[in-house]
Amino acid sequence: MHTWHWHNWQGLPYLTCSVLKDWHHGFFTQQFWPRSPEDLTTVLHPKALAYRLKQVHGNIVLTPEDIERRTGEDDSGLVLGDGVISQQPLQAVWVASADCTPILIGDVKTRQVAALHAGWRGTAAKILPVAITRLQEQGSKLDDLRIAMGPAIAGEVYQVSLDVAAQIGASIIPYAQPQQIIEALHELPHSPLLVDPEPGKVRLDVRRVNVLQLESLGMSAEQIAIAPYCTYQTPEYFFSYRRERQKKIQWSGIVSAIDPDIL
Repeated sequence: MHTWHWHNWQGLPYLTCSVLKDWHHGFFTQQFWPRSPEDLTTVLHPKALAYRLKQVHGNIVLTPEDIERRTGEDDSGLVLGDGVISQQPLQAVWVASADCTPILIGDVKTRQVAALHAGWRGTAAKILPVAITRLQEQGSKLDDLRIAMGPAIAGEVYQVSLDVAAQIGASIIPYAQPQQIIEALHELPHSPLLVDPEPGKVRLDVRRVNVLQLESLGMSAEQIAIAPYCTYQTPEYFFSYRRERQKKIQWSGIVSAIDPDIL
C-alpha cells in the first residue's frame, strides 16, 4: 500500500505520500506557521505560481483562470471557494486546514492537480465528487487519478450531533430520513460512525466518508491514500481547532507537472 514520508526543509517537517510521487507536493506542519502559500511554493518548486482561496466550507471548485477573473469580489482580495484545480504546468494549488481534511489529487496522464478543503460541510456537499467532475471536464479519466487525504481529525475523537452525521451520510446513503441514514451508516463495512457515550452524539470519520464517495464513483483503494495522523491527537505537529480553539492552520499543496509525453 501507499507510504507516507517525513521530509525536512530548513529543520521544519512536512509530509509527502507515495501515491503522489509524480508531483512536488507536501502536507505542511504547524512548524511552518505563519508562512504563506507563496512562501511554501518555493519549498516545492521555485518556478511555480501559487493559487489559494478564501475557504468557506462549501463545494466551490475553481481554476486559476476562474480565480483571476473573480479577484476583487471579496474585501479580503481572495476569491471564495474550497478547491483549486490546475490548468497549466507549474501551478501550485493550496488549501488550509486545522481539523478538516486536506485532499490533494494528481492525474498521471494529464499531470494536472487539485487541492481541496473537505470538512464535514464540504464533504456533505460532495466537494470531492464535484472536483472530480471538473477534472473530467478537463480531460481526466477516473482510473488516472491519485488521491491523498492528509492529516485531519480522526473519527475516534470527532464527536458530532446525529443531525451532522445524517447530513454527511446523505452524501453516500440514498435514504431521506435522518434516522434511516444513521442506521444505514452504522451497518456499512468499516463504518464511518463510531458510538459515543453522550446521547444524541456519534463519532464521525470524515475521511472515511470521502473514501466511500470515491468508491461510489468506481475508484479503487489503490488510488487512495489516507495519512495515519490525527490533527487533534498529534499536537507536536498539527494545529487542531477542536483542541486549541485558535484559528491557526497548516497548508497542503501540490504542483502541476509537465506532461512527459510532450517533452
